[in-house]
Amino acid sequence: MPHFAFAGLAFLVSAVLLVFGDSFMTSHYFEAHLLAITHIAALGWGVMIIMGALYQLIPVVYEVGLYSENLAKFTFVIFGISVAWMVYIFWVNDFIEMMPYVSILMYSSVLLFIVNVVVSTLRSSKRTIQSLYIWAAMFWLSMTALFGLLMALNYKYNFLSHTHLEFLRMHANMGVLGWFTSLIIGVGSILLPMFFVSHQLNENYMKWSFYSFQGGITGLILNWYFIDNAILTALFWILLTEGIILFILYAHQSYKKRMRKKLDVGMKQSVLSVLFLFAPIVIGIVSYFITDSTLSLRFEILYIFSFLYMFISAIILGQTYKTIPFIIWLDRYQSWVGKTKTPLPRELYSEKIGDYHFYAYIISILAFIVGILSGQEIIIKIGSGFMLLTAIIYNLNLFKIILHKTKIKQ
Repeated sequence: MPHFAFAGLAFLVSAVLLVFGDSFMTSHYFEAHLLAITHIAALGWGVMIIMGALYQLIPVVYEVGLYSENLAKFTFVIFGISVAWMVYIFWVNDFIEMMPYVSILMYSSVLLFIVNVVVSTLRSSKRTIQSLYIWAAMFWLSMTALFGLLMALNYKYNFLSHTHLEFLRMHANMGVLGWFTSLIIGVGSILLPMFFVSHQLNENYMKWSFYSFQGGITGLILNWYFIDNAILTALFWILLTEGIILFILYAHQSYKKRMRKKLDVGMKQSVLSVLFLFAPIVIGIVSYFITDSTLSLRFEILYIFSFLYMFISAIILGQTYKTIPFIIWLDRYQSWVGKTKTPLPRELYSEKIGDYHFYAYIISILAFIVGILSGQEIIIKIGSGFMLLTAIIYNLNLFKIILHKTKIKQ
């Protein structure tokens, strides 16, 4: 629960920073305030809630206990401190003195999380294509954190042969593609059929998606690090895109075969996230052919935005309503099952409140896309305002679930 609470508040803080820093959305992506917003969204919002979700999901999917709950609690504290500290350092633009120390702390907490997850999954005899996705995601998370640490140390000791912009390109794509997208595809291929109640799906989609996607991201990073050949970049991007499209086809198959026809707010948001996965693909392909430097820069900012605030945020906003109510329900009512009437998990939150932030979120995304591409700060300000509204409404529902009191009719 602390992971979900921290993540919800981090989403709110990132939305507040967007309001105060929306003018930086039209500047260079290697700008201190923009980096602060990116990292609280990626780490405090995205990674933190995924940590909490995996601690719940692994025992269910793999039928094993978590390797160490105490290690999970310790990791939460260290990671939470690292996130807050790092975002502050970015915001005040103090890269040289403090960044190496917080990066070491961040890297250590990430490694502890990876150890807990990997050891837990290795204790299970179940081996599926989803297992490969989770292990691959853990590898890319470790590499993302390592490259971040190297950049932080380089500010002080200046030992890298690559420029910071070259390293940032690899660091960012290992994070959004290797870590986030690999994990969401792997876990999404479990959760979507589960919540759609769909059966007899073609698992070959997922198998070839894995090899294509992982081959694409691996080739892309190796190419950028050693060669940086434009033709190879295009070829590996095609391979990576093929892997994403295969997952989308799998998700579409699951949607078409669903037994639960009516979608609640959680599944509407989850379906939207799969559709939003097309956005970074299209943006990445289009930006490859753009020669105008100003427009190219806008597309690069929109590329990262599309991953963090469209695809990743949409799936988190949706799956919140499929995971947290069930966790809280188990904690409050498991001992009462069969003895008296208990509320359903979906009765722990307000569907109407969920709909409100769903529509506010869509308006925000549309405004940001138009504002970033046009360079119009007033439109970006509208987008940041609606994103803040989304975060406020979402947190109302989130803490309504977390703070739910047991209600039993004797």
